[in-house]
Amino acid sequence: MAYLNKSGDLQTQFLDTNMALMDKPLPDEDSDSSLVVPLAETGDVEAENTEYSGAVAFIKSQYERAKDARLSDEERWLDAYRNYRGIYSSEVQFTETEKSKAFIKITKTKVLAAYAQLVDVLFAGSKFPIGIEARKYPNNVADTVSYNPNALTEEKVKEEAGVDYKIPNNVVRPDLAKDLGIYKEDLEVIEEDLELGAGKLPGSITYEPAKVAAQKMEKLMHDQLDETEAPKHLRSLSFETVLFGCGVMKGPFAQSKEYPRWNEDGDYDPIMETIPKMEYVSIWDFYPDPDARNMSEAEFTIQRHRMNRTQLRSLKKRPHFRNESIELALEYGPNYERSYWEDHMEDDGVSHEMDRYEVLEYWGILDTELAEEADIDIPRKLAKQDEIQVNIWVCNGQILRLVLNPFTPSRIPYLAVPYEINPYSFWGIGVAENMEDTQLLMNGFMRMAVDNAALSGNLIFEIDETNLVPGQDMSIYPGKVFRRQSGSPGAAIFSTSPKNTSQENLFLFDKARQLADEATGIPSYSHGSGAVGGVGRTASGMSMLMGAAAQNIKAVVRNVDDYLLGPLGKSLFAFNMQFNFDPEMLGDLDVKARGTESLMRNEVRSQRLLQFMQMTSNEIMAPFVKYDYILRELAASMDLDEEKILNDPREAAIQQKMMAEIQAMIPQPPAPPPNAAASAVPPVSDPTGNGGGTIVQGQAPEPDAAGFTGQGGGDNGGNPQPQQQGIIQ
Repeated sequence: MAYLNKSGDLQTQFLDTNMALMDKPLPDEDSDSSLVVPLAETGDVEAENTEYSGAVAFIKSQYERAKDARLSDEERWLDAYRNYRGIYSSEVQFTETEKSKAFIKITKTKVLAAYAQLVDVLFAGSKFPIGIEARKYPNNVADTVSYNPNALTEEKVKEEAGVDYKIPNNVVRPDLAKDLGIYKEDLEVIEEDLELGAGKLPGSITYEPAKVAAQKMEKLMHDQLDETEAPKHLRSLSFETVLFGCGVMKGPFAQSKEYPRWNEDGDYDPIMETIPKMEYVSIWDFYPDPDARNMSEAEFTIQRHRMNRTQLRSLKKRPHFRNESIELALEYGPNYERSYWEDHMEDDGVSHEMDRYEVLEYWGILDTELAEEADIDIPRKLAKQDEIQVNIWVCNGQILRLVLNPFTPSRIPYLAVPYEINPYSFWGIGVAENMEDTQLLMNGFMRMAVDNAALSGNLIFEIDETNLVPGQDMSIYPGKVFRRQSGSPGAAIFSTSPKNTSQENLFLFDKARQLADEATGIPSYSHGSGAVGGVGRTASGMSMLMGAAAQNIKAVVRNVDDYLLGPLGKSLFAFNMQFNFDPEMLGDLDVKARGTESLMRNEVRSQRLLQFMQMTSNEIMAPFVKYDYILRELAASMDLDEEKILNDPREAAIQQKMMAEIQAMIPQPPAPPPNAAASAVPPVSDPTGNGGGTIVQGQAPEPDAAGFTGQGGGDNGGNPQPQQQGIIQ
């Protein structure tokens, strides 16, 4: 598969390289397709797969080896899952006297709180937390270039001056400047240009080719991530990372996607495009190299698929899968065997047969000698190498797919990120494991408190039967009557109440919960608990506590940046450069994982840019500042599309010229004659507003005073009405 280029045609590099895997006989040594593992179907599929049975046996042995190596980790994951669900394992035995079997699911609260904080940080911005930036000192491309609208070109100098003239390296190419529309065709030869060089004259414009290439690549990658629903897969991965201590992401792979469309006749005519696919993989189905401590050390990985018939047949639509082998695997019937942990994770806990197929997907190194012992035909050119990178799919002893690793450079398309790093293990440590002991203590103290409350809330009776009439029912209930035959009153029945220790047990429960806060680094007040005292009783104090609590999740985000987002961005970048090549995206680019630190850096940077603009707003410093660069950086720090909201230098010049022309078209008020009489100027404080003077705050004229405009009687002056004199007519 490959990605669609701008013209809509599939680039065939990937297809040409890997479709040859299906060709037989073996190509000539000089052929380009000789660097492939030939594996075709010629009719007798069963005999062909028998010939390659050594490869199947090799993959099964690696699978069993990885499966046995992670047994102890599976037990940890099962304990974490039970604590999250609030389920006691079968190993926990209750005595006959224990009435309460309560499970206080504080683990679930902590896991969901950590998951919410992690997702909130990763998706705090408006974009997927992966970015592309140009390196500070890029290679093969200029970081910043300058060019002058009045500068010369090499061709112009050669034509008019007859001098061989070479534009300096830090000056943009003439064809690029022409495409941008910022140099003039008709220029006059100026001796200063020959000495200073184009772009060195005053008035030159700065352009950043490396940054433009980075912006284009970043837009393309974000569009691809949205198309493949990468945020949804990242959230699923984050949940397993928090709960079990490790999350796995797979990709990118080329996948066809259908976009609904109807033509003018109303017929359904969908658009098929090939996009890079990323997906989350559950750690229960992921079996890495048992000797590796991280993905960079892994020589192989195996993913275990559980497929039904429809899913297995759908593999035929994907490239390089062997159709006849898939049908043969279906004929052999379902072969999926449930693992022990699947039975433990079922709510009913009952094992039953499944009508499913187990498919193993192998990515990794295959030793050349081992491949020859496994009866795998190795191309002549690759036979001289010690090892080869392959991808093999196996089901029911049949090879469904066998190809060389198609990625350049070769890589295993899986990424594993730990919640907390365990330097001596591939798998990390999660929230549930960190509070396993405190969860056990909380459950024990709560059960003791409940059982003691039930016991101390009832009376214990002691009965002397020698003082009672024989044969009576000893049960006690309200209104019960006992017949006494001897003894003094009250001597036959005694009652006692056990001591209530619930408060002591609940105190120990609260202490264990505080230890859970310490063990996980997630205090209770950070996820809604109101029991906050001391410095947290004020708004500023609570802000300080929340900032300190966020330090733990920031460390987790750093792991996500280092082990997931950074490598995923580099893989997607390499995918586009290999299968979706665009010369406009050439540059020395660097993938940036944008976690908590990058978001905080953007906020601080935008504030500093605004402060700098205020500091340099005076007329003396303004000529030394490149405000166009500051505006671009300010828009980028605010996660805004600078290309859409800002004009480039050429557009800014046009816009400035248009605004000047519009301003010139607006009629201006005529200037007053130079020798106008002073009496013609209205007084500044004219209260009537009739003379065109400035109306300012002051006192209105009183009745009978100069300037008073009231007429007649009533409230405006003159002769008052009789009612106002208190006379009733």
